[in-house]
Amino acid sequence: MQHALLRHLPAAIAPGRCYGRLDLPPGASGLGDPLPRGFTALALYSSPARRCMALAAAVSAETGLPVREDARLLEMDFGAWEGLPWDEVPRAALDAWAADPWGFAPPEGESGAAVVERVRAFHAMLAGPSIIVSHGGPLKILAALIAGRSIDLLAPAPPLGSCVLHGPGLAVEAEGG
Repeated sequence: MQHALLRHLPAAIAPGRCYGRLDLPPGASGLGDPLPRGFTALALYSSPARRCMALAAAVSAETGLPVREDARLLEMDFGAWEGLPWDEVPRAALDAWAADPWGFAPPEGESGAAVVERVRAFHAMLAGPSIIVSHGGPLKILAALIAGRSIDLLAPAPPLGSCVLHGPGLAVEAEGG
């Protein structure tokens, strides 16, 4: 089963700041990369974050699919780090996170394992080809689950505004139509 994974467009926040659960509006509008040519979805899911819902609304207008909000698609909760410039996050905390991305949680935030658990639950309920609008963390986890690969929480996230078609043994950048 194939799924089109779309990452939201850049958020309206100064570069170099930590944001996960901050409910920021998009800094740009539109679809970003176009949807894959010939791809037909049965459902359109989105993180409830404004930066995702804006993109999902544009996809809905193009496809006619209603948007189904799902909180399991929210980005990692960075807790007390939310909104801080990354250079103000203590270096020792960043090193601890890099050493244990599954178990470490920022103060008042969420661990990588917690993000994986909720994204895994979302993945388990997918019943047909879907368009999924979300954030870098959940999308790289979903891509691994869809492909049957190990989850690497330190892997790079898909680019902002990108659309990648995923299925077992498949990862194809959208070419548009």
